[in-house]
Amino acid sequence: MTPSARPVRVAVPRGDLRTPVGERLVAAGFRAQGYLEGSRTYRFDVDGIDGVQVRVFSDQDIPIQVALGQYDLGIASGTWIDELLVRYRHDSVVPLRPLDIEGETLVVAGAPGADLASLAGAGVVRVATEYPQIAHHYLTRLRVPDYRLYEVWAQAEAWPPRDAELAIASASAVAKEGLAVLGTVHRGGVWLIANREALATRDLSAALGPLLSLARATTEGGLVDPAPLGVSRGASKVAPARERFRIAVPDGHAQRHTVAALADAGIAFPGYEAASSVRYPESGDPEVEVKVMRPQDMPRAVALGHFDLAISGRDWLRAFLATFPAAPVTELCDLKRSKYQMGAVISEDLPVDNIEEAIALWRRDDPEFPIRVASEYASLADEYARTRHLGRYRVIPISGASEGFVPEDAEILIEGTETGTTLRANRLRMIDVIMESTNCVIGHTTAPEGARGTRRAEYVARLRKAAESVV
Repeated sequence: MTPSARPVRVAVPRGDLRTPVGERLVAAGFRAQGYLEGSRTYRFDVDGIDGVQVRVFSDQDIPIQVALGQYDLGIASGTWIDELLVRYRHDSVVPLRPLDIEGETLVVAGAPGADLASLAGAGVVRVATEYPQIAHHYLTRLRVPDYRLYEVWAQAEAWPPRDAELAIASASAVAKEGLAVLGTVHRGGVWLIANREALATRDLSAALGPLLSLARATTEGGLVDPAPLGVSRGASKVAPARERFRIAVPDGHAQRHTVAALADAGIAFPGYEAASSVRYPESGDPEVEVKVMRPQDMPRAVALGHFDLAISGRDWLRAFLATFPAAPVTELCDLKRSKYQMGAVISEDLPVDNIEEAIALWRRDDPEFPIRVASEYASLADEYARTRHLGRYRVIPISGASEGFVPEDAEILIEGTETGTTLRANRLRMIDVIMESTNCVIGHTTAPEGARGTRRAEYVARLRKAAESVV
């Protein structure tokens, strides 16, 4: 289908923005059937407006989809729009209109009593964030002499004060974690955006007319340019050797599997249960500290030396090592739980038996056709495309709603599945298995010395022995 023949495509957010965006769309006469009601489908027609298709994405994916030209128009939070535009200032995203929808404010936060000037003058400042481009913009204008950014998947607010001095995260998340707000980084906001080329070459009036009637915000939000701190670089300090043994355990889907694995090994951390947890569960040993965090961020945290042992997933370890092959983190033992297959997923309507036949079909009419590979595991997607010799390809990093990408927005999805039920429900199938993932114990490639090294060996031995009985 040529660009001029295809429908006008509009990307809208799921999650917290879904209800306020849906309400305003209905009020503007742009009712996407089922969107406001929370339908689990990804694509919607618009009542009374032909030639327009609406698609639901995770908020942070929308600016990328519009920039790529896969969607003509989008509604997204100002934070994720600016995260793209700070780095690619002349990209193909055109902000059209700030909407009267409250978006999350980003703040810089630290431990209660922390002070930006004192931290900046004391040496290297470690900053955890999901927004590395916005963080870099803010910190350079703040004139922080020396800083290190930790780009995390989520929950940046969980890193201070032990694993970072500062976090740049949403104000609500920072407040929940009990951190002190030290400054405002981005004033939030929600915007209507367009693809530059589509705006110039396509008739978008069927969608653009009602969307431009959405109420405009009275303030535009956006990036904050802070006053420089006026501090000079402090003398580098060598951090004292850590004495306490630190363990990271996962939240989310992996939590119940981890609790079971620990229980089988005779290990319990009060405050870390199958269905609930606190940030720092009890270990029962004053020399052992336990922290709950996202499994995606554990390989990085272990490689940085923040933890002696962590329970993550083989998929996240492999994805991290695909990005940083020399990183000093390795698998110590397989817990054999939370099993699922990771592989290349395509439309079940494609009449092929293997990935080679799929490539040939996609390139039947155009040998230079760029194959789009979407995944939350962007580094694994890139590795797969290279090792399977896809030729011209484009990796599309995504952050959720993955089953909706194939076949309209990507040819291949690199995804994991336990039973295949969700794939079948979305008319998808796995055509090429990359790996079997389980949860596993990971650690630094060099074992710590002394008591920490002894504890690591003891924990690993107990967990490995317990895993032997797992079928």
